[in-house]
Amino acid sequence: MNYRHIYHAGNFADVLKHAVLARLVTYLKQKDKAFRVLDTHAGIGVYDLSSEEAQKTGEWREGIGRLIEAELPAPVAAILEPYLSAVRDLNPEDGLMHYPGSPKLARMLFRSQDRLSAMELHPEDHEALHRLFEGDFQSRITRLDGWLALGAHLPPKEKRGLVLVDPPFEAEGEYERLVDGLAKAYRRFSGGIYCLWYPLKKGAPIRDFHESLKALEIPKMLCAELSVRSDRVTTGLAGSGLVIVNPPFTLKGELDILLPYLKTQLAQDRFASGRCFWLRGEAPLDRGP
Repeated sequence: MNYRHIYHAGNFADVLKHAVLARLVTYLKQKDKAFRVLDTHAGIGVYDLSSEEAQKTGEWREGIGRLIEAELPAPVAAILEPYLSAVRDLNPEDGLMHYPGSPKLARMLFRSQDRLSAMELHPEDHEALHRLFEGDFQSRITRLDGWLALGAHLPPKEKRGLVLVDPPFEAEGEYERLVDGLAKAYRRFSGGIYCLWYPLKKGAPIRDFHESLKALEIPKMLCAELSVRSDRVTTGLAGSGLVIVNPPFTLKGELDILLPYLKTQLAQDRFASGRCFWLRGEAPLDRGP
């Protein structure tokens, strides 16, 4: 209940998460049929990068701040276009003042038939999110523990959709909760796309986390990780990862193009790295260690 994303909005972890989110929404739009995005830990929707909180950490300057004005190689520009276009649309004047959280980003990419269900438990953040989407009939904002939504709100009535699970990782056992939450959700909605975010930092149980995910025996799970610095000299966030369940068939190739660029563009020391590999599914040669 203490976590406030305003301190971290637009940082390198948001760049990876939101670039992939935009690709997944774009993929879902390839069919005319409606879909729903379920965002379990939604935040406030739009973040003021000029606020005292955002200025205090300045994390966005080493994330979206490095990317928004960069001269992108053509293949990277094509992949990032939905994401960066949304960011620019929120900032019609010169400069970068506002940053879209995941519910706002997804909503900006919707067609008229698509729907958003956004969960936020923090009372102040829920109120801000509710105000942002007030009167928007395509969006449903609920004050609820996002972990409960994985049972109560699945499957969506559209029978197509994307579930974003982006917990704050404040409490012990969040990696285990992520595995358990996916198992519960997948039993109810096996055809959905799932995007699970997790932090990379010193002492994080990443190998055990990956092995627990593999043990679920879900046929296709793709993993993308981006680290911008060594985890040996800091106790803070050194990188982040995404597990994508039922990924679009094009996503692996796109991430193989995007991650090397983000590694270079967002690096904070010489130990920056990026990798994309299959936890389960596809050819063995595509799997990581």
